[in-house]
Amino acid sequence: MSQHKELPSSLKLLTIWALIFLLVFLGFQAWERQRQQSRFALNAGEIVLKRAPDGHFHWPGEVNGHAVDFLVDTGATATALPQALAERVALRSEGQVSSNTAAGITQGYRARASIRLQGGVSAEQLPVTVLPALSAPLLGMDILSKLEFSQQDGELRIAAGRR
Repeated sequence: MSQHKELPSSLKLLTIWALIFLLVFLGFQAWERQRQQSRFALNAGEIVLKRAPDGHFHWPGEVNGHAVDFLVDTGATATALPQALAERVALRSEGQVSSNTAAGITQGYRARASIRLQGGVSAEQLPVTVLPALSAPLLGMDILSKLEFSQQDGELRIAAGRR
């Protein structure tokens, strides 16, 4: 005759709370992914970027085939990449540069990268600035100035299909 032992009630309660936490966590992750995707739209020949909660416009794209989320920076003369990203996508230094940033003058290097943005915008072997303390890739006026764009009501509208 076998005896069936029940789990202690504290272990049952802990398991239930762990499952609830997991469901809330997965729900939040799905909600955040949906929210990020809804910030980019391609409508009738126009790319629409919606302002993110951080107050900036983000444009999904790739650097040398690696997915990134660019921060659109109309105040940046050139596209700039964090050094960690540059190393990950194997960019080679083409020389040292000094860059004037919001935090002051910083040292970095020049490199070339192939940039592809959702909506069909791309630039091959674009000269970029690589900065060690940069937290996110910045999409600068070297690309943006070649596009027709306008900003209104928390949306950045860009004519699609142009380089």
